[in-house]
This record gives sequence, C-alpha cells and structure tokens, in this order.
Amino acid sequence: MADIFHEVDEEVRRERLVRFWQRYSALIIAACILVVLGVGGWRGYDWYLARQAALAGTQFEAAVTLADENKTADAQAAFAKVAAIAPGGYATMARFRAAAELAKTKKDEAVKAYDALASDASLSPLWQDLAAIRAGLLLVDTAPLAEMQKRLEPLAESGRIYRHSARDLLALSAWRVKDMASTKKYLDMISADAETPSGIRSRADVLAALMAGNGKS
Repeated sequence: MADIFHEVDEEVRRERLVRFWQRYSALIIAACILVVLGVGGWRGYDWYLARQAALAGTQFEAAVTLADENKTADAQAAFAKVAAIAPGGYATMARFRAAAELAKTKKDEAVKAYDALASDASLSPLWQDLAAIRAGLLLVDTAPLAEMQKRLEPLAESGRIYRHSARDLLALSAWRVKDMASTKKYLDMISADAETPSGIRSRADVLAALMAGNGKS
C-alpha cells in the first residue's frame, strides 16, 4: 500500500513539473540566454579594455622614447594623442607628460596645461595637487607672491600630501621678493613639521641662515 501512495506522489509531482515547464519554459529559456549573453558581453568588454590598455601602453612608451631623444614637438603630439584616446590612468599620465614637454619650450602653455589638470574634478585630489605643484615650480621665479599664495597656500595646509613642496615654493617665492615676514612664516611651517623631507628642510635652513645674515648687516 505504501508503494502505491509513493507512486501516486511521484506522478503528481511529475505532472506539476510538466505544467510548470509548459507555463514558464519560455521565460526560463530567455533568462538563460540573457545570462549567457551577459557573461559573454562582460568578457568581451574586459577583452576590449585590456586591448585598449595594451595599445595605450605601447603608444605611451613610444612617446617617452621621443621625449628621451629630445624630440620635443613629436613627444608633445604623441602624448596628446595618448591623452585623447587612452583609458583613464594612461590618459592622465600622458597629460602630465605633455605638459612637461611643453615646459621645455613654452612655459606659459605648460602652466595652462597644469592648471587644467589641477581644476579637473574628474581627477583625484592627489593628481590635482600634483598639477598645482608642477605649475608652481614653473612660476616660482617670476610670479608675484600673491599669485603663488593663491595657488599654493591651500596645498600647504596640514594633511595635504604635497604640503612640503608647497611650503618650500612659497618660502622661495617670498624670499625672492624680499618679504621676510612671509618667508619666516613658511620656514616655520617647514621646521615645525616632523615629516618634512630632509632636502626641503636643508633648503629651509639655508634660507633661515641667509635671513639671519641679512638681519645682522
């Protein structure tokens, strides 16, 4: 008797499965097709990105070679091409290298290129701050102190990754225009920061000695 009931249960389950399949088979098949297409599409996209990155890497290295050979104009054009077509990381590096090549012959245009990077909200603050520092390096010998302060004082605040370079440039800019109060301010910031690199600390010591010598004269 138990075997009969068992066979009946099996038959009932089988009929339910048949009805379920007849009712939902189209949806199940469609879902399976979508999963397969999705996986295939994702793998295809991964392949495309890898191919683009490899191509960008090759083009970037070719541009670096041109720069190393002092073919400045060709290097500028090559880096600009990489920046226009490469995926994120390579594009950013290419923009920085293009600006560096411009700095060899066209300082004003290089500053504009770095300023564009510094104001590009799509970049991380790390890249933006680095661009601002690079622009400051180009301007430290010529720009008014007020302009340098506008550019670099936010970067000189505690916790900013490039604060040491920003303070160094500000101290040099203030010293250039003989603003001793501002020079001392930035030198004090350099001296008080335990994480100041030795090279920047050494330059600060030299400036401090020069200030002391001027004070005695």
